[in-house]
Amino acid sequence: MKSVFVLFDSLNKSAMSNYGSDAVKTPNFERFARRAMTFNNHYVGSLPCMPARRDMHTGRLNFMHRSWGPLEPFDNSFPQLLKNNGIYSHLISDHLHYFEDGGSGFHTRFNTWEYIRGQEHDPWIAMVKPPIERFKEKFDPRNYDFERPSKRLQGAINREKIREEDEFPGPKCFNSAFEFLEVNKDVDDWSLMLECFDPHEPFHAPERFQAAFNIDSTKKVLDWPRYEEVVENDQDINTIRANYGALVAMCDDYFGQLLDRFDEYNLWSDTALILSTDHGFLLSEHDWWGKCRMPYYEEISHIPLMIYDPRAPESSGNSTNAITQTMDLMPTILDLHGVDIPDEVRAESLSAIIKNPESQGREFAMFGIFSGPIGVTDGKFVLYYYPPDYSASGLREYTLAPHHMIEPFNVEELRTSKMADPFNFTKGCPLLSIAALPDAPRIPMNDGKSFADFDTALYDLENDPKQEKPIINEEVTQNLLKAVTEILNDHDAPSEMYDWYNLTLAKPA
Repeated sequence: MKSVFVLFDSLNKSAMSNYGSDAVKTPNFERFARRAMTFNNHYVGSLPCMPARRDMHTGRLNFMHRSWGPLEPFDNSFPQLLKNNGIYSHLISDHLHYFEDGGSGFHTRFNTWEYIRGQEHDPWIAMVKPPIERFKEKFDPRNYDFERPSKRLQGAINREKIREEDEFPGPKCFNSAFEFLEVNKDVDDWSLMLECFDPHEPFHAPERFQAAFNIDSTKKVLDWPRYEEVVENDQDINTIRANYGALVAMCDDYFGQLLDRFDEYNLWSDTALILSTDHGFLLSEHDWWGKCRMPYYEEISHIPLMIYDPRAPESSGNSTNAITQTMDLMPTILDLHGVDIPDEVRAESLSAIIKNPESQGREFAMFGIFSGPIGVTDGKFVLYYYPPDYSASGLREYTLAPHHMIEPFNVEELRTSKMADPFNFTKGCPLLSIAALPDAPRIPMNDGKSFADFDTALYDLENDPKQEKPIINEEVTQNLLKAVTEILNDHDAPSEMYDWYNLTLAKPA
């Protein structure tokens, strides 16, 4: 068996015509849907980027034990398990977060890996004295701040070297994958993870895709919305959305070129193909841009998944309404390659659902960010459950790799450290227990933001799919909270978490 896992970042279902979008035409995603099983109720797990990837590697939720951080030394990792069982794994990625303090340990689990430079604030192009005045003429100040060193300044500097289409990181990723397939198409037992940061912001697409969306290149660049409430006028909103659409169209185009290789090399006979994303992104829906700060609305948490399994050709063109989650990808990939699933995994291979779309998925999906609200859905209702006081003390992080997104835990945090007993996934290893200080640089606090704009809310997805009006239904709420506590128990959540979220009635003995 061979497998290719294509992971886009921030790919919204609402931007894919095979999921019913009329905003962006994605003929190649449609083309793949005719080959694959489409999952209609696939949800995120831990959020955002690196926590989601830890779920993918380990087959379990991790947001209740720590915030964004490296792969832990005791974690299971699907490419490492493949490697241990004689299956060659290769990663191609332009995802810059792997190469920051809080992303270490993931890419090195693969046999080989390639990093494509230049996305977002990747510290790639060195420019001691950037042309600030020229940048101010080119980029809209509402999206770009050039008065001080920043992510957005580095992003503008990187664009100095990204002009022609073949210089863009996304196309480079796909072209590298095409080379891998050309070299390895005739051998067996390998797994390729092709990971594209696109269509993550900034929404910077090559000219031919921008032209298709009638983006006015004479106006200042407006393509990197801040995670804030919408204040832009309709014209500016449409510009940002058009830039996102152009980037999605590029992803679809290059994915189509990958499908061409599958056709040319007859890979459909022995190669699984998976397409998914880590989370979605609000593009002015609910009057917000971004993710993390606001409730994990359907646009953020309800994500695409399509799988082609050559062992089940009868599944081609089918779809399923079974509830699945990001963490289910890990045991699915292991199952494709005949590798045993470790005891610590709390997810299920999706092979049974692929063979029979009526198969039972999860009864509930639970998802969230460390110290943020907890989302839970049964497919009919969704609850975003907030702690009584998100800034209260008492929550702790458990880790043997104390790093935040772009820096280590600071001395003030480390001074609160004490040893904690093992959890059910740490293979007998004790951990550092570190106080989750309210001013620690965690998502979204590292941008000076918080979760304070919202409160607990319940939505009826069947009668209010756009989540325009929360409802009150105590019976449904309690049923969903009961599911939350059962999932927390199954994941051996820290005991103080039940108090912090006011779930003390369900606290395990």
